[in-house]
Amino acid sequence: MSKNLVYMGSPDFAVGPLLALVEAGYLISAVFTQPDRPAGRGRVLSPPPVKVAAERLCLPIVQPLTLRDKSVQEHLQSLQPEIIVVAAYAQLLPPRVLRIPANGCLNIHASLLPRYRGGAPVHWAIMNGEHETGVTIMHMASGLDTGDILLQEKLPIESEATTGDITALLSSLGAKLILDVLAMPDRGESLRAPQQHALATYARNICKEDGKLPWHLESAAIHNLIRGLNPWPLAYTSCAGQYVRILRSRMVTDAMSLGPGEVRAAGRALLVGTGKGLLELLEVQPAGKRVMTGIEFARGYLKGGVRSSQFS
Repeated sequence: MSKNLVYMGSPDFAVGPLLALVEAGYLISAVFTQPDRPAGRGRVLSPPPVKVAAERLCLPIVQPLTLRDKSVQEHLQSLQPEIIVVAAYAQLLPPRVLRIPANGCLNIHASLLPRYRGGAPVHWAIMNGEHETGVTIMHMASGLDTGDILLQEKLPIESEATTGDITALLSSLGAKLILDVLAMPDRGESLRAPQQHALATYARNICKEDGKLPWHLESAAIHNLIRGLNPWPLAYTSCAGQYVRILRSRMVTDAMSLGPGEVRAAGRALLVGTGKGLLELLEVQPAGKRVMTGIEFARGYLKGGVRSSQFS
């Protein structure tokens, strides 16, 4: 068992593996995570989830702006880690940092590499309509998620699952796989498999502007966007000039004909037309209001007795 690890991670995905390492008895000499940043409507300074977990575990926490800072690298060197374990840290490790641990750096990546390299692999897998994803443990090299694969396991993506749902499952899977790799007598060196770089695809970081729903696309594509953008930044549209977030949807077969973005209450369902097919909106959130069901939105926000409107 490794007696001296450094852990690097920031979002919820990285919490599960950290907890698993501590529970398994590994010594974490430091947890590196992103600096606290303003979040929410009040822009209150908020810590990353990994920092919150590390504080509960009474682990030393380091929050550098960049790993390229020489003083940060010297501090990391002084810890003399045997291995650095990385999970969605949100910074590339400079070559000098990669050389610090005696047995290298291991990355827990939320995709089936070489597909979906980059910072938002779960978002893009769901938005692209993939039916499976997974976790890859790789031996890190210079470059974006280019290292040799040590272990990989698949996970199905259910038709209604959101990025939040799948990320939670992948976090648990990543915790299991990193323990499996660390338990290997030779740290998995004999199992290292180079990636097929010609097959690589990339998952750029998501921004709020990606949430604008293009109603001219077919219903399956829009449903995938809604799932992939939940819990952040959330898909959105405009209804009578009002900003509306769309949290959950469902594809339906209905004889009703609605144009792209045309929205109508039908019985106990709120339906919206697309370029091809219909969607039922299950959860929405008007600006400044609580999350509500689609039919609650229809009762309160659609125009009078017509009970129909237009999203744009």
